[in-house]
Amino acid sequence: MTVAIDRATGKRRGDRAPRPGRMQRLKHSYQKYWYAYAMIAPVVVVLGGLVLYPLVRGLYLTFTDANSLNSARTIGVNHIDATYKFIGLDNYKDILWGPTSYDRFWSHFIWTIAWTVLCVALHYCIGLGLALLLNQKLRGRTFYRLVLVLPWAVPTFVTVFGWRFMLADGGIINSMLDAVHLPTPLWLEDTFWQRFAAIMVNTWCGVPFMMVSLLGGLQSIDSTLYEAAEMDGANRWQQFRYVTLPGLRSVSSTVVLLGIIWTFNQFAVIFLLFGNTAPDAQILVTWAYYLGFGQQPRDFAQSAAYGMLLLAILIVFTSFYRRWLNRNDQQLAI
Repeated sequence: MTVAIDRATGKRRGDRAPRPGRMQRLKHSYQKYWYAYAMIAPVVVVLGGLVLYPLVRGLYLTFTDANSLNSARTIGVNHIDATYKFIGLDNYKDILWGPTSYDRFWSHFIWTIAWTVLCVALHYCIGLGLALLLNQKLRGRTFYRLVLVLPWAVPTFVTVFGWRFMLADGGIINSMLDAVHLPTPLWLEDTFWQRFAAIMVNTWCGVPFMMVSLLGGLQSIDSTLYEAAEMDGANRWQQFRYVTLPGLRSVSSTVVLLGIIWTFNQFAVIFLLFGNTAPDAQILVTWAYYLGFGQQPRDFAQSAAYGMLLLAILIVFTSFYRRWLNRNDQQLAI
């Protein structure tokens, strides 16, 4: 076998150069992309301060018995050091399997799941119906679009406060029901009607986003598909089932996932509508806030543990959801 040797370097031709070490690769990457690193550095610092540090701090508190009585605080010129201690997984055990676990966690968990499923289903169905309507050639379509987007454009706290005034005992809704001799529910007092009102208000706030997103998806579907389906004798329902829904698949999967995450953590609607006056209508995120800031003594450790459980639930759900979507996409490709 003949081996060719480079006379200038003394190396055999065809030999691979040794792979540079990790530090050399990092140095080369920095020299090549230093401008990109400089651009993202402020974002990394801000996210680290606003997201990463609170997350790590909250995770640490879940392993302690920290509350407002044993945490570090300053009263006037006197500083009181923290006296809470490390207790391991006791907070998680108490939340999930403790003697009051059903009243404090599982009942709110069940209601949170029901709240999320009902709200997202209403958001999607109503949003899809309005998107299909606005995708038609209608006179005044631009005006209708503007009117239907207004609930999304108005700040959430303004919308919720407006609904709270209307749902009060002497509000316009009960006044109209009383005028036509219909029962006037206790929207803000009875548990069933509190939950009904919360779903109604959240649906009002969430439908415009679904409508706009699905309308964009409808407009991206090739019109020739409908023409081909019509030539094949497909009726309106068959066109919707075999053309519209598959064409909206990518948009629907994304907006449904976002809707589930936002609704599962929807703090503003529940808190602004009821405050701390409706314990049975509280979802997990508002209940966690109540434990940490709405009672005395404030239980920081339990509140942080609820936050970690919420994060874990969403991470597990998102991973399974994306895996399920990928599996269905592969089956459709086959």
